[in-house]
Amino acid sequence: MSQSQSNFARVSSMIGRFEAIGIVAALLLLCVFLTLSVDTFATSYNMTVVIRQASFVGIIALGQTLVLLIGGIDLSVGAGAGLSAIFGALLLTSLGVHPYLVIPLTCMFGFALGTINGALVAYARLNPFIVTLASWEIFAGATLVITQGNPIRPLGPVFGWFGKGDIFGVPVPVLIFILLAIILAFVLNRTRFGRNIYAIGGNRPAAVLVGIPVKRIEMLVFGLSGMLAALAGILYASRLDSGQPSVGEGWLMPAITASIIGGVSLRGGQGTISGTVAGALLMAVLGNGIVLLNISGYWQRVIVGVVVLVAILIDLLRRKR
Repeated sequence: MSQSQSNFARVSSMIGRFEAIGIVAALLLLCVFLTLSVDTFATSYNMTVVIRQASFVGIIALGQTLVLLIGGIDLSVGAGAGLSAIFGALLLTSLGVHPYLVIPLTCMFGFALGTINGALVAYARLNPFIVTLASWEIFAGATLVITQGNPIRPLGPVFGWFGKGDIFGVPVPVLIFILLAIILAFVLNRTRFGRNIYAIGGNRPAAVLVGIPVKRIEMLVFGLSGMLAALAGILYASRLDSGQPSVGEGWLMPAITASIIGGVSLRGGQGTISGTVAGALLMAVLGNGIVLLNISGYWQRVIVGVVVLVAILIDLLRRKR
C-alpha cells in the first residue's frame, strides 16, 4: 500500500470513529434530557420497553443497511414484515405447525419475497426504488386480502415466549438483535462476501470488471433484507399474540433513518453495523421520549420527518467531506 493510500485509510478510520462518537454522544444527551424531564424514563420497566422496541426496528435496519451498502434501497420491508407475520400466524393456527418451526419457515418466506425484489433489480436491471415501492403495495394489499383486516389470534403461550420472554432478564428479541448485529458485523468486516458488498456499493462497474458476482450478491442481499424483515414481523406478532395486519406499519422510515444516522451512505459503499445499532437505539429513545412528553401523535410524524431530513443532510456532508 502506498503512503497516500495509507494516509487516506487512516483519515477515513478517524472520520468513522468521530461519527460513531457523535451518535453515541447524541444518544447520551437525549437520555440525560429525558431523565431530567420525565421521572419514568430511567426506570427499568421503561428501559426494557425502549430496547425491546429498538430490537424490532433494529432488525429491519440491519437488513436495510446491507441493501444501502450495495447502493440500493428496500421500501418494502415494513409491508414484507406484515405479510410474513400473517404467513407465520396462519402456519401456527391453520396448519398446526410446531411453534419452534414457525420462525425459521417465516424467515424462509421473507427471504423468498426479498429474493424476488433482488432478481428484478439485479437481473432485470430495474430501479430498486420503483421495484420495492411496487412490492410494498403488493405485500400490503395481499395482507389485507388474506386477513380482510382482521387479526389472527391467539398464537399461544409457547410461541409468545419469542416476543415476550427473556433470558436472564434480557428480552429475547433484544438478544436476537444483538446476535444478528455481531454476525453481520463479522461478515462485513472479515469475509469476502462482506468486502464484495462494499466493493459493489463503492463502484459497481469496477466490481464487475474484477470478477465479483455482482448480480448474485445483489439478489442475495435483497433476500437477506426480506428475511430480516420477516423475522422482525413474526417476533412482533409473537409479542402481540396475534397476526395483526398493521404489523410493520411505521417501521420503514425509522429503519432507513437509523442506518443513515449510523453512517451508512445513500450512495452505497460506506457504513457499519455498529453505527446502525446506535442509530436504532437513538430512534427508539426518540420515539419513547415523544410519548412520555405527551407530544401529540400528529407531531410525532413531523419530528420523524425532520430527523430523516437531518440524516440525509448528514449523508450529503459526509460525501462532500
